[in-house]
Amino acid sequence: MKQDFCHGFFQPELVKRAQTQPQDITVHGKSVAVVVSRATFDRLSQAQGSLVVFMRRSPLYGADDIRFERDPSAAREVAF
Repeated sequence: MKQDFCHGFFQPELVKRAQTQPQDITVHGKSVAVVVSRATFDRLSQAQGSLVVFMRRSPLYGADDIRFERDPSAAREVAF
């Protein structure tokens, strides 16, 4: 549901509605924020694991025959 904040939307009602579905906050018709329930926020902001765990889940983990090509061109010059 969209609600223009500058029209004095009653805040407790906003929080109540956010418990069932995200509430889009607009200012002068432009979306500037979204209010969600704590449960939704916690679910969306959960840590998804470390980079090490992610890399170990790769189908390439443990493969010894991977070759990476290196670009043989000279480095570009940078003026300081």
